Parts: sequence; C-alpha cells; structure tokens
Amino acid sequence: MSEHHDSPKSQAPHAMHEVQPTKGPNNPKEINPKMASDIAYWSKEFSVTGDKLHEAIRAHGTHVEKIRAALHAHKVA
Repeated sequence: MSEHHDSPKSQAPHAMHEVQPTKGPNNPKEINPKMASDIAYWSKEFSVTGDKLHEAIRAHGTHVEKIRAALHAHKVA
C-alpha cells in the first residue's frame, strides 16, 4: 500500500514567494511590483507581459486604475 499523506514542506499558508494561480491580487487597488503573484495576476488581467506591466508601473505608479487607464490608452493610440 502506498502512503499519500506526505505533507509538503514548503506550503506554509503565509509564504509570500509562492504563486497561487487561482488567487486574486494581494490588494485589488494596488499592484506590488515585488510580488510575482501580483505581476502574474495583473499581467493576465491586462493582457500584457510582465515587462510591459513593470514599465507601466515605473511610469504611472502602482494604483490599478492608473495602470489600467495607461495601458488602455496605449492600446487605443
């Protein structure tokens, strides 16, 4: 019989470095550019690459609505 109850050692509920694909952003109004999970979430949300999102953050700050407006204006222009 095989044992299936080995507990993973790196799955602490408060581990900040883990990317949770089904989890939403840490803060729905601010993007934390140092958190891979935020970059992954918002890149997918805005349909841009992580690099493009970082560029927008450098130019416009971390507020989600400012980033949304800047990326939308860039796509329209």
